[in-house]
Amino acid sequence: MSIFVVLAVLSVAGVAALFVALALFLRAIDRVLEDIGGPSTRFVTPLNYLSKIRLGVRAIERQTQSLAPYVTTLNTGLGAIRDGVRAVDVSLGGLIAAVSRQRHP
Repeated sequence: MSIFVVLAVLSVAGVAALFVALALFLRAIDRVLEDIGGPSTRFVTPLNYLSKIRLGVRAIERQTQSLAPYVTTLNTGLGAIRDGVRAVDVSLGGLIAAVSRQRHP
């Protein structure tokens, strides 16, 4: 048997061992994720925390979806207030500059 054949057999054995180890670790990770996530269906009460969180987030999403038109209106109003405050800021800046130029008796 040549040295190249031995090296090829060792390489194939190493690759096979690597894939076996990878498969075992992936299965272990999958078992842990199943314990965390667990089975959840639409018509059965959730059995784990992750399913309960998912249902809670979905409920929040459904209850807040009607707020979108009000938020755009509120943003428009707040933009107008921002512009007004900027105008006041400019006016106060001019007032401060004028007062600081006055002479003190």
